Amino acid sequence: MNSLSSSEQILATLLLDKFDQLFETVNEIPDELINSCLPMEGSNSPVQILLHCCGMMRRWSSTVNLGIAVPRDRDAEFSAKMDKPGALALASETRTAFAADTSRTKMQQAPAVLPPGREAEYWMSTCEGVLLHVYEELCQHLGHLDITRDFLCRPAQ
Repeated sequence: MNSLSSSEQILATLLLDKFDQLFETVNEIPDELINSCLPMEGSNSPVQILLHCCGMMRRWSSTVNLGIAVPRDRDAEFSAKMDKPGALALASETRTAFAADTSRTKMQQAPAVLPPGREAEYWMSTCEGVLLHVYEELCQHLGHLDITRDFLCRPAQ
């Protein structure tokens, strides 16, 4: 087990807190709306947003930072349909695995695998930078999920 510095532990905690917010938001949405999208081309359902975040998190925490490949079908994340219990169970498993990945990560070392085409990204110089990118993505997708929830759960007019 890797010992994280206090600032690295703060990042690890922030990542899990943001993911927990995604989880709770999906949990609050009525079951019958969980696979619904906004009425616009290219929008995603709450399930799709959550599954995408699960795939994204493990790709960066395990495949990239640790060099341990985690299979992922990114396109399938954006077309997925799943019931709420199944989606939340997958999210719980992802959270546990992500926390384990993060605890084993040597934050100041370079990532084990640089994804093709991403080598020049300034944040790719350390594993901590990669996890800061994950935090950025989680914040973005939480905002997307909040907008989706607010629209889907709005009062009937």
